[in-house]
Amino acid sequence: MSLEFLFFAFIEIVTFVLIYFLMRTKEKLSESNSKYAALKKQYEQFISVDEYKASIEQELLRIQKESQDHLESNRQEIAQLKKESEDQLSTNRTKLVQETQRLFDERNKTLSDIENQKNESIHSKEQRISTLNQEMDELSTKYNQARTLLSSLLKEVSLFQDEVETNSFGIYSPHFEFDTSEEYKDKLIEIRKESKVLISSGDAVDANFGWTVNGSKAEGKKQTNQYIKLMLRAFNGECEAMVADTRWNNITKMEERMKSVYEAINKLGTVHEISIRSQYLTLKLQELQLTFEYENKKHEEQEEQRKLRDQIREEEKAQREYEKAMKDAADEQKQYQQALNQARKEMEKAQGEELTKLQKNIADLAEKLEEAQNQQQRAISMAQQTKAGNVYVISNVGSFGENVYKIGMTRRLNPQERVNELGDASVPFTFDVHAMIRSDNAPELESYFHNQLDKKRLNLINTRKEFFTVTLREIEELTKRRGMTIEFTKLAEAREFRESIEKRKEFGAPKSEPVKNDLDKFPVNL
Repeated sequence: MSLEFLFFAFIEIVTFVLIYFLMRTKEKLSESNSKYAALKKQYEQFISVDEYKASIEQELLRIQKESQDHLESNRQEIAQLKKESEDQLSTNRTKLVQETQRLFDERNKTLSDIENQKNESIHSKEQRISTLNQEMDELSTKYNQARTLLSSLLKEVSLFQDEVETNSFGIYSPHFEFDTSEEYKDKLIEIRKESKVLISSGDAVDANFGWTVNGSKAEGKKQTNQYIKLMLRAFNGECEAMVADTRWNNITKMEERMKSVYEAINKLGTVHEISIRSQYLTLKLQELQLTFEYENKKHEEQEEQRKLRDQIREEEKAQREYEKAMKDAADEQKQYQQALNQARKEMEKAQGEELTKLQKNIADLAEKLEEAQNQQQRAISMAQQTKAGNVYVISNVGSFGENVYKIGMTRRLNPQERVNELGDASVPFTFDVHAMIRSDNAPELESYFHNQLDKKRLNLINTRKEFFTVTLREIEELTKRRGMTIEFTKLAEAREFRESIEKRKEFGAPKSEPVKNDLDKFPVNL
């Protein structure tokens, strides 16, 4: 682009010079013509026409010669300028090419230096990154090893801690299926006898009796037997302590702890080539499991007895209500009958308005007497029908949350009394009634609901707790399957609970921090 620009600039300069000289030539010709005209006018009166013509021709020749000379001079000058311009252009072109080449070389050198520096920097940084990655991998490996060790240590420590940690509970699966606690007790005695037989027969441990002490095999065997007794005493002592400390919330931990103690004691016996057999460990684990399940079964039987006692108390209370209702109805019936008889005697003597008044009074007394008789009959009927009662569906949003319902039954004449008893001081809020279903066989209807919703129990362990995580729509569907049309109260009033929420908003609810264990303080990966 620079060479083309210089070339066109040169052409423009040459053109400008030619135009300039042509204009000068034209000016001189104009001057010559002016002089010729002036001379012609000056000498016109003195010379003849021929002379004048000759002079003019001579002057024209002179002017022509001067013009030609001047034009030739201009041409030579233009040629000289053209040659100088071409020489200058060639020189400038050469310099331009040289300068361009120099700049190009410098650019290439600069780019090369930058590329070299860049490559050196990249290489250096890649080496640094590689070194850092290697160090990071080593640190990560050490961290994971340390975290694994911490987890293992925390687990071992937890085996010997008595604190209740709900997040570490294991789900215990029963190993025995006996119907009564006595069967568990008999099996436990049997297991303990098997353990004693293994110890007495020497089959509880594996040992090398080939040791000698001071060259004596008898002393070596004696020392080995002493170590066997020591190891078994230590293991049995730990197992007995664990069996005694076993509770519902640590059974799985105790199983792991017993296995850990078994491994630790066997490691101590490695030097003397003595180890407790896994068969003996199995018997001790069974003893632990049987003890736990035996206590559980006793608890279940106690719960059953408590349920029966509660049922008996409820029946007795209902019976007392029936008897009281029958007595009250009989007393009312007797009272109304006496009043009715007295009114009829008085009516025989009454006349006029007094007679009309007595007739109306007799009709009222007869109606009340009939109502008392019906009430007595209902009480008698209820007392005779030992299965008649009410199945209630109630909720306590403030205590148990939404969609948690208690489904139970009562045989009382006023079922609301039973609901009020349930909402006593044991829960912070009273219960709301969603449905009260009258049935001639209330226990059977209650069992129907419980069986259908068995997997939705809030307490899946203790079936005496009659709370279910379910919606009212599902309960309604169950009633429809039985061919019953029951009106349910959809919305729980929960007045005290809802007013407490509004009150708490005024105070400002405290924020609770999540509980973290020691291992959670360290991330799984760096």
